[in-house]
Amino acid sequence: MSTTRRHFLGATAAGAAIAPELLADAPQSPNDRIRVALIGNGIQGNGDARMSIQAGAELVAVADVYEGRLTRAKEQWGSGIFTTRDYREVLARRDVDAVIIAVPDHWHRKISVDAMNAGKDVYCEKPMVQLIDDGQEVMDTARRTGRILQVGSQRVSSVVYQKAKDLLESGAIGEINLVEAWVDRNSAIGAWQYSIPPDASPATIDWDRFLGRAPKRPFEPIRLFRWRNYRDYGTGVGGDLFVHLFSGIHFVLTSNGPTRVYATGGIRYWKDGRDVPDVMLGLYDYPARGKFPAFNLALRVDFKDGATETQGFRFIGSEGILTIGRGVSISKVPDESEPGQTADTFSRAMRDQYMKEYREKYPLPKPNADAMRAQKDEEYLPPAGYSDWLEHHRNFLNAVRTRKPVIEDAVFGFRAAGPALLSNTSYFEQRVCLWDPEKMAMG
Repeated sequence: MSTTRRHFLGATAAGAAIAPELLADAPQSPNDRIRVALIGNGIQGNGDARMSIQAGAELVAVADVYEGRLTRAKEQWGSGIFTTRDYREVLARRDVDAVIIAVPDHWHRKISVDAMNAGKDVYCEKPMVQLIDDGQEVMDTARRTGRILQVGSQRVSSVVYQKAKDLLESGAIGEINLVEAWVDRNSAIGAWQYSIPPDASPATIDWDRFLGRAPKRPFEPIRLFRWRNYRDYGTGVGGDLFVHLFSGIHFVLTSNGPTRVYATGGIRYWKDGRDVPDVMLGLYDYPARGKFPAFNLALRVDFKDGATETQGFRFIGSEGILTIGRGVSISKVPDESEPGQTADTFSRAMRDQYMKEYREKYPLPKPNADAMRAQKDEEYLPPAGYSDWLEHHRNFLNAVRTRKPVIEDAVFGFRAAGPALLSNTSYFEQRVCLWDPEKMAMG
């Protein structure tokens, strides 16, 4: 990209002025250490635990239905870690202050509610719930118990997204009329083709506990280790990836969500028995709110893009385009010096009269270097090695310690999950869905 001005978010004076509280490690006394338990030691859960430890937590317990992941927990974090297949044993422990819930989506509501009722604070992976009907109970329980609940879409803790928010609120690209967001993947792992351990068997897996409220069926380990591919346990592209995009957009634009949802797509490449699409497109109508007018949103996820593997956002405004990728960039073209004219369609006399008046109002620029139009770009980058995932866990632990609210609480989480889940409804039922973002209910 041609960049005329380049700014960095980081340890420079300019970067520190942007978000110093997000970039500094607060000193921590031993009494401040938060004791965390991990429920679900899969790919995401294991990463969450590592981030939490790096952010200053002490991991004291791990629950998982597969014995091999309990063995792995002791290999990683020591034989002193308490492990169990039954998450309720974790919630009963007095040495657990908070839990990380990184289980299949169909367990999110149940374990979150049980954890808060047991007096534990909750970091719950996205989407907050699997079904729209699950949302109210989670919000009510968080409100009633006073526990901290933070959903795991880390963009709301990112200095990159905070910078985008500040720029858009300042009118950096004028009035927004369209937002585009996308995730393009080009790998088997990106398409949820996760490895299945050779020892997967009824002896090493608590199959009934995994199934939970899902339909009963014979042991089939692919459904546990690749659960995102199945509607019984996951939420497909909508709940796994669209929800991240909704979270970022809602944070940046201080939005509560769309009023109309339409999604389409299909299983185009990964015909491996999955029952959720590997290509999904969504269109959404957003009402005006606060500083921002009404706008339209277009989302795209493609699990087999043979040329690229990227993700990002484009906020398209009347005066430029703001793009979020690794950092934030703004592209602008200077305003037209004149509006243009179509007088050639007039009679010669009318054309001459019109053009005389037009040129009096919009004289031709002098042909010199100053008259050349240059593309104007700005770019803002985070510091080297910056991780919004780590910042998200730091913010959660700080909230547990101080009891101050988090941004991505149960209400924020459900407002992101709602339109994501409705995208699935729209796709499978082939219809437009209406959503009330204020009441958080279907229209």
